Amino acid sequence: MIEPLGYRAKEHNEEFKQEKARILNSFTKEFLDLFCDDGIIDWPKLVKFNSGNMDK
Repeated sequence: MIEPLGYRAKEHNEEFKQEKARILNSFTKEFLDLFCDDGIIDWPKLVKFNSGNMDK
C-alpha cells in the first residue's frame, strides 16, 4: 500500500513541476515582450508601469 502511494505522489510532483515551469515561462515571455528590447530591460517603462497612475 505504501509503494503505490509513493508512486502517485511522485507522479503528481512531476505534473506540478511541469505546470510550474510552464507558468514561469509564460510570465517570463510576457515580461520580455512588455518591458524588454533585445533582452535589455526598459527600466523607465517598467517603473512607469509599476508606479501606476498616481492621480486616481
